[in-house]
Amino acid sequence: MMRIWRRLVAFTPMSAVNGQVSRMDRASHLRTNANTLDQLWAKAKIVHFSAGRLAISADASQLNFLTADRVKDLITSGNFKSGDRYFLGLEQTNNEPYFAWNSPHLDHDNDVAPDGYSTLREIGGDLDEMQMELALHAVALSNWHNTHPHCARCGATTSVSLGGAVRTCDSDKSEHYPRTDCAVIVLVRDSQDRILLGRQAIWPEGRFSCFAGFLEPGETFEQCVQREVLEESGVTVREINYLGSQPWPFPASIMISFEAITDSPDIARPDGEEIVDIKWLTRADLNAQVAAGTLSLPPTMSVSRKMIDRWLFA
Repeated sequence: MMRIWRRLVAFTPMSAVNGQVSRMDRASHLRTNANTLDQLWAKAKIVHFSAGRLAISADASQLNFLTADRVKDLITSGNFKSGDRYFLGLEQTNNEPYFAWNSPHLDHDNDVAPDGYSTLREIGGDLDEMQMELALHAVALSNWHNTHPHCARCGATTSVSLGGAVRTCDSDKSEHYPRTDCAVIVLVRDSQDRILLGRQAIWPEGRFSCFAGFLEPGETFEQCVQREVLEESGVTVREINYLGSQPWPFPASIMISFEAITDSPDIARPDGEEIVDIKWLTRADLNAQVAAGTLSLPPTMSVSRKMIDRWLFA
């Protein structure tokens, strides 16, 4: 137990789980001036989002940033619709502007993009922190705009405004803001410093991860942690400690990560609905099962993987 306490005291929340401080200035004061946005667009690096996918480099290791002239060529050639553009902000050190361009390909349906495009899940593990931040922002905004074309108050159409930060109703002029759903994700440990992981039936064979669930109305994060862990594994937890957070635009979540301790590891059971299997793991167990191919961990881009790796290499 003393080892656990020493680790908790020495813990630095954001740097341990979610990387460095943002390199982007979202510069919200620039969104109100259409002329300013036009000028920034003309010299911007542009993240292209099409049919749920991002434009990527030829070696599929990073984003393929477009220029305004390249976007114009793609529209003029008839390959892509004019789409929408969203201001992502300015790079902190050199004030270089970044935009997202959300536009489907004319020769493909909504589920298929042309060559040179990949989903964020596919490429996320290869992106550096700067590109990952831009990709998360671009995908989150695009997903929201694609699914909110009408006013929730009167049903009329809405239009992009404030550089993509808002949709405004064309009829009653009400403003609608991007939705973000809060979800907690929890790494459960016991007094022996083992971790408890669970498996959902819809996941690839052998995949295990941390317990997670959405925040309910009137619930604190800590209450949500206790409820979700109890519902999915049957154990109660204490010493709930915040680790960090990660945008997770699949389609519109933010993952709030915690670790917690249970004093009753022996009663852990899967709920049989959302979680179909659970297992307690030491570091040796985890390494051996991964090496044998019987255990698959979450993708490296996910906060759940960062939480597991933080424990594994502590």
